[in-house]
Amino acid sequence: MKKSPTSTPHDAVFKTFLRHPDTARDFLNIHLPHSLRIRCDLTTLKLAPDSFIEKNLRAFYSDVLWLLKTCEGDGYIYVVIEHQSTPDAHMAFRLMRYATAAMQRHLDAGHKTLPLVIPMLFYHGAKSPYPFSLCWLDEFDDPALARQLYATAFPLVDITVVPDNEIMQHRRIAMLELVQKHIRQRDLMGLVERLAVLLITGNANDSQLKALFNYLLIQHGSTPRFGKFIREVARCVPQHKERLMTIVDRIRESGRRKGKREGVQQGIQQGIHQGKQEEALRIAHTMLEQGIEREMVLMITGLSDEEIKAKRH
Repeated sequence: MKKSPTSTPHDAVFKTFLRHPDTARDFLNIHLPHSLRIRCDLTTLKLAPDSFIEKNLRAFYSDVLWLLKTCEGDGYIYVVIEHQSTPDAHMAFRLMRYATAAMQRHLDAGHKTLPLVIPMLFYHGAKSPYPFSLCWLDEFDDPALARQLYATAFPLVDITVVPDNEIMQHRRIAMLELVQKHIRQRDLMGLVERLAVLLITGNANDSQLKALFNYLLIQHGSTPRFGKFIREVARCVPQHKERLMTIVDRIRESGRRKGKREGVQQGIQQGIHQGKQEEALRIAHTMLEQGIEREMVLMITGLSDEEIKAKRH
């Protein structure tokens, strides 16, 4: 539930006291857990500016945010002191959300490492003692699983270190993984056999195949061997030959007048440089008629939307 900042007399008097450095220093000396207090240099206490608090979070909190240095002097600690007069079952998550927002602001200010943010709740409600846990992990249906997830490194899929033979066993995601793992290679010929096997299994639908080969065209369409790569894949997979050869035809057409088959982008750029913009426009219109997305056509040809529209009229 949202609440406006300083929406009650409780909030107003709380802020008046806790925004005073000496008062805040006494508060932290008394109430910070010892294990945290010994890490804090309270002589460096400094009130964080209002601009440090994200606008979309200000309406959720009646807090005070202090900045201080560690006793070692090589790091920063923020202390969020939140006031509450009515218990909130999701208070721990609210404080966690504010803590991560403070961390982000710290990074945005140019710092290279995350600061420690200590959330503290000052409660004086009618119901006593405070009835809810202030460990945000306890708010999950399965707190034990939440601790397992959020107390360790997040799952990482680093496809760059996965062997190709293993990728080939990944069913419907294998084709994407294989192509994106090797997309920066100058020569894709080594992928022909594996890619053909994956195409034969039929695990990718038409829209996925179109997106995949458009992606390959954008990344490698200007390289001399790309046309050969596509033809080899098409030869190995007869059932997809028509679709794949459509791409080959676009590459062949782009370099036709120079006798080169160096890819769509290179062929078009050569035509433009030699005053043959008409050829580039014709190729662009052909690509549009074949269903290639307009933004990709503009990217590949280097033409503007206005140039293509003007030609059609």
